[in-house]
Amino acid sequence: MSIILKRLLHLPINKASDMFSKACEYGIRASIYMVGQSLLDKKVSLKEVAKAIDSPVAYTSKILQQLSRNNIINSEKGPTGGYFIDRWKLEEIKLGTIVSAIDGDSVYKGCGLGLRNCDERKPCSIHNQFKIIRGDLKKMLETTTLLTLSKENNNGITFLKR
Repeated sequence: MSIILKRLLHLPINKASDMFSKACEYGIRASIYMVGQSLLDKKVSLKEVAKAIDSPVAYTSKILQQLSRNNIINSEKGPTGGYFIDRWKLEEIKLGTIVSAIDGDSVYKGCGLGLRNCDERKPCSIHNQFKIIRGDLKKMLETTTLLTLSKENNNGITFLKR
């Protein structure tokens, strides 16, 4: 079990699952799926992505638009169009790129208990522990590529939906 996961297990129940917004979770899953398809030189439709990640189509559309506006994925219209990621980007896109595009830097800030005025001078009960977790999370997001995650998914080691 990873050190990050071990630390997350010691957080209050709602904090471990609230690290990313639902949109960000879907964005990560959609991006991982698209990397796998882009490796096969395939463009994917909105409906195909939504089905692959078990997300509502309208919600998926908004997320893909956001990823496209941030130049993470490409979108082509027309009968041969669809969503894809440029091959030269596949090894470069880090997980943190997706998180920043959708959730901004909020995952690196804020209080683990949700307090507005928690900082070094006036810390909450879990401030010091949560600071370590955020640091580990930041390192993981900045070093993990979507290509690595996609390969694990394609090999059946990981899954994008249950």
